[in-house]
Amino acid sequence: MAAAEARHRARIEERLRELGAPIPDESAVELPTWLRLQASLAPLHRVLARMEAAEQDEITGGYKRLTGDAETDQLFASIRAEEQSHARSLRGMREPGPPPPAATASPAQARLDRILGRERWHRTGAGWISGAIYGANDGLAAVFGIVSGVSGATGGSNLVLTAGLAGAVASGLSMATGAFLAERSEGEVGAANLEQERREILEHPEEEREELSLFYQLKGIDKKAADLLAKKLSEDPDAMLKVLAAEELGRSAEGAGNPVQAAVAAGISTFLGAMIPVIPFFWLRGSVGVLVAAAVSLVAHFLVGAAKSLFTLRSWWAAGLEMTLAGVIVGGVTYVGGLLFQGH
Repeated sequence: MAAAEARHRARIEERLRELGAPIPDESAVELPTWLRLQASLAPLHRVLARMEAAEQDEITGGYKRLTGDAETDQLFASIRAEEQSHARSLRGMREPGPPPPAATASPAQARLDRILGRERWHRTGAGWISGAIYGANDGLAAVFGIVSGVSGATGGSNLVLTAGLAGAVASGLSMATGAFLAERSEGEVGAANLEQERREILEHPEEEREELSLFYQLKGIDKKAADLLAKKLSEDPDAMLKVLAAEELGRSAEGAGNPVQAAVAAGISTFLGAMIPVIPFFWLRGSVGVLVAAAVSLVAHFLVGAAKSLFTLRSWWAAGLEMTLAGVIVGGVTYVGGLLFQGH
């Protein structure tokens, strides 16, 4: 796809030269830092979805508009056809649904789909994505609600500090144990998948070798060379397992993530996020403490929401404002609830 896009650029630049139009300076075009971070950190399926949407925009946008110049319109029509192919390929990469009709699928793809269709045991875990940011989000939101509610009920007394600290510790421990169990469960599922793949190699070596050959063919290797590579790999079951694990399961044969590391990262980030609305009450009390805690917490809500956009691929300001609005609602509702219980 990258090579195809480079060809599109070359053809468009060639046409611009023919028309005597200036060629934009490529050094003046740079991907924003935030988008580069999103491309590096966001889950693959979200990156593919954004790429597919961009392809659709090009198909229905610039490449579809008529310019009034026959040669230019013909060029855009040719590029548009390739963009449609790209969009279909991206959709196929992120959606494991039914295989394409035999009329449109390559023989290698059709054969591989039939083999994989018989192996129904594949399962995928949700994964532990950016536990630090999401942990900070959960801790901040939960304890901000506690601090707001107790502030409303007590007018910002010493009880706010006590309740906030208890909530921060409880949130951190809860998130840590949850992350540990989730990561361990994902590891167990992955290990079960790898063991099943290992059994497939031992019980159905011919089919697994053909499956591996088809993966290579889909990468552009001719059938004879692909068969030779697959045969050579099949002589070492462990090596074959590593390749099939990467191609078929999308994972390493060495194992999953570290549950302890996940628990520590999630627990600490949750505790730190939860402490943000509590910190002002170490020095302040009453209405001043409540207002300062609310201001600090809402700023933190915005920053955490913006950071989440690195993984959700939304615009940072929209994600930040949405998180801030959520904080306003949580804080407002719990504060009013606290006022209703004042004196009880």
